[in-house]
Amino acid sequence: MSTAGDPTQPEQSASSPKLESGVLPSTSSRSDRLKHLRGLLPTKDDYRSLPRSWKRDMAAGFTVGIVALPLALAFGVSSGAGAEAGLITAIVAGFVAAVFGGSHVQVSGPTGAMVVVLGPIVALYGAGALAVVCLMAGVMVVLAGLFRLGGLVSVIPRPVIEGFTLGIAVIIFLQQVPSALGSEAGPSNNAVISAIQSLPSSIDATLLSSLALVAAVAVLMVLLPRLSAQIPASLVAIVVASVAAVLVDLPVATIGALPAGLPAPTLPGIDPEIAMSLLGPAVAVAILAAIESLLSVRVAATMSDAGNYLPDRELVGQGLASLAAGFFGGMPATGAIARTAVNVRSGARTRVAAITHAFVLLAVVSIGAAIVSQIPLAALAGVLMVTAVRMVSLGRVRHILRTSRSEAWIFVITAAITVSFDLIYAVGIGIVAAAFFALRAVARTSGVTRERLTGEPQPGDERIAQFALEGALFFGAAERMLQAVGDVHDIDVVIIRMSGLHLLDSTGAEHFTEVITALEARGVTVLVKGLRDRHLQLATKIGVVASLRVQEHLFETLDEATEHARSHIRRLSH
Repeated sequence: MSTAGDPTQPEQSASSPKLESGVLPSTSSRSDRLKHLRGLLPTKDDYRSLPRSWKRDMAAGFTVGIVALPLALAFGVSSGAGAEAGLITAIVAGFVAAVFGGSHVQVSGPTGAMVVVLGPIVALYGAGALAVVCLMAGVMVVLAGLFRLGGLVSVIPRPVIEGFTLGIAVIIFLQQVPSALGSEAGPSNNAVISAIQSLPSSIDATLLSSLALVAAVAVLMVLLPRLSAQIPASLVAIVVASVAAVLVDLPVATIGALPAGLPAPTLPGIDPEIAMSLLGPAVAVAILAAIESLLSVRVAATMSDAGNYLPDRELVGQGLASLAAGFFGGMPATGAIARTAVNVRSGARTRVAAITHAFVLLAVVSIGAAIVSQIPLAALAGVLMVTAVRMVSLGRVRHILRTSRSEAWIFVITAAITVSFDLIYAVGIGIVAAAFFALRAVARTSGVTRERLTGEPQPGDERIAQFALEGALFFGAAERMLQAVGDVHDIDVVIIRMSGLHLLDSTGAEHFTEVITALEARGVTVLVKGLRDRHLQLATKIGVVASLRVQEHLFETLDEATEHARSHIRRLSH
């Protein structure tokens, strides 16, 4: 069989340089690494359109800052680290990710998904552990960018993403139940059980006041955008609820004292024993930070024409953002889809918009800390409850549930595990489930068919069996596919046509070898036609070629294989 085009047989020509001592590959590899590293650093091209767009960028940044303020406060409180940690994260991480990240329009900060992971960490290890988690997770995310793992998010199927999002939304909503009721959170780390445990045993003024604030915030957030899309509904709702609580002197808990400005950066004390116990949570945080940031930046790229995003640089930027937040006492950060969408819709074109958003929040902290401290926790709970509901697109959910049974199951499994157990496990199991259904679909489209011989029928053709392998000969289908070939009787020659085979793995090659060996042991001559060049190396290593009677029983054309089979029958007849 010809080896032309075989990747295992590289061509050499007089004009081709000799690859002696590995000089060229080493130089090329070094150059590629340097180019990759340079691509992870900020450049002046990041602000190429700034002279034309700076007004829109600053206006967009101001708008996003107003939208981000209540969310930063709410996510900080919901995580257990406090409103201060949420604001610090939005300011510090938002600035660092804007400068070093891979998108011109991404806005980063505390998010609902991250809060879901951080809540149990704070409950088990205390708020002080967040700084260590920030540093550990930040380093991991930076390394992921350095090792070019930014493209891996593309392997996550849409049903997994939607199920993951639904599960997060449910958890965020349930986590707000204690604040919405003016009660203490239950001792369980599971959001469903904790919400049930927080239900008050009697009706009092605190319960009624808290529910009234939640209802008022929800109504304002729903109705105000209908009047004008330019109204920052969540901020207005927070202001109205806070003013009402102060004027009526409602018996509700508030955020409490906040520092007037950023604290000085400090290196957190790292106890080796505690650090080891936090390694697992840090890995979960790093994975979530990478997934959510890349999903957000991918969505932003479809909404904006401000330029493509660089996934590896985005990981480096988000990792550095979490590192910086850790030094200032913040939380791990990710790209925020909702705030990024507001940024894009507000006309942002460069990173100056996200940078401006960070400075707007810093100004609020520096000037209005005393005012912000009076915001009721029930009002923040209302903001997050509405946000959680808006995270779920009923249209996309209906589409997934109606598309196919397998996608519906993947969606339901991912959502259920997210709510019941763990976000990272949910994504992992969702991907495994998607892979299972995908492999099952591939296996179903693969098969073996018995074909008629080409040309005019000749005497002895009944002693020749020709089979065509189609699709994929892999671990999920190999035994079933090859059973028909091995079950032939009263046959002297078997022609196996492989030109329609698109995938061959080691398990498929091993089963194929066993079938050929068994047929040859029974005296049946096996001829293989159309073994593709990309499958030849594996087939040779596993033993497919060696199991044939002679290597010349590999054929490139069906006519050659058929003629050889008929000549063999003629020889046997004589």
